[in-house]
Amino acid sequence: GLASARVLALRHPALSFGILEKEKELASHQTGHNSGVIHSGIYYKPGTLKAKLCVQGAALCYEYCDRKGIPYKQCGKLIVAAEQEELPRLKALYERGLQNDVPGLRLIGSKEIQMKEPYCRGLLAIDSPYTGIVNYTQVSLSYAEDFQDAGGNVVTDFEVKHIEMVNESAVGSIEGMKYPVVIRNSKGEEVRCRYVVTCAGLHSDRLSELSGCSPEPRIVPFRGDYLLLKPEKCYLVKGNIYPVPDPRFPFLGVHFTPRMDGSVWLGPNAVLAFKREGYRAYDFSFRDMVDAVINSGLLKLVFRNFSYGMSEMYKACFLSAQLKQLQRFIPEITVSDILRGPSGVRAQALDSDGNLVDDFVFDGGVGAIGSRILHVRNAPSPAATSSLSIAEMIADEVEQRFDL
Repeated sequence: GLASARVLALRHPALSFGILEKEKELASHQTGHNSGVIHSGIYYKPGTLKAKLCVQGAALCYEYCDRKGIPYKQCGKLIVAAEQEELPRLKALYERGLQNDVPGLRLIGSKEIQMKEPYCRGLLAIDSPYTGIVNYTQVSLSYAEDFQDAGGNVVTDFEVKHIEMVNESAVGSIEGMKYPVVIRNSKGEEVRCRYVVTCAGLHSDRLSELSGCSPEPRIVPFRGDYLLLKPEKCYLVKGNIYPVPDPRFPFLGVHFTPRMDGSVWLGPNAVLAFKREGYRAYDFSFRDMVDAVINSGLLKLVFRNFSYGMSEMYKACFLSAQLKQLQRFIPEITVSDILRGPSGVRAQALDSDGNLVDDFVFDGGVGAIGSRILHVRNAPSPAATSSLSIAEMIADEVEQRFDL
């Protein structure tokens, strides 16, 4: 949302733009709780928007951070095959990365793995030197600063509850015709405008329904719990270390992620969150659970991935279960070396058949208001890495839809 507003304000200096933010501070949810990885674009199917936007977005992210003086580390990533059966999948992934034009990729053997990561064990690995880490909250706040410098206005603590056409527009009022869309918040305050773009993350489906859109795809929240390496053990990890993803399952598996503050995150798992903004295991919202269980295809997804889901829940409860996954790569880690760490919640779009929606979804709504709104209903991972390239695409869509 911030990246898109920034691009639009820079492209159209004669227009007035405002950002309405639900929280009192920006970047409070997905942006402020993610892993901080600048992904290089290895995983995504060649020719797809995800692959193209990630590779472009990573380059733009590094360039932006250099220009703004935002610190980052291009610490690289190893995707490590620890078992013989993983080797064909690793080599296929390597070929995919080459097709996506990911820079610097190469396959390395066990000796070179240990040259890069002295405590890591593996048979073969993809070395991705272009992968990096950054603090995305800092990046987001810089986007907001650019937006304000371009004349944009940021309004926080504004939780949108209604979006509708104002009555005055129906009777031809000059003010109503000029600003025919009214947005009201939970306090009864309102903002009037000509056009609206929503980038609402965990609430993107609900905001879309305010203008008459279909409930699908429904957002289902998945919580990822991280462990932390104790500070005195952070020497065990230099860069990102990832497992070879299993295509049968929807998530990447536990991995080692160094952070800008010098800490090392381990994980995450992937479990259903009982609240859209539920960062603790006991956070619960009745409405969010009804939406997830009854109004989406979640049960179909669960039945198809039952053993995986039970395994993730078991790992969420018992440190020893996650530890076994980590010891496949760094055997030296013991249970006394790890602590429970932070959590994040991912806004996963799901259709009624229980399929994960893996592409961008745009919508407007019905009636006159539908021609004045662009809902970005799904911007799939790695959206933080790709934010600047996604923003260009969204700005193009806005210009076309609204004839700016």
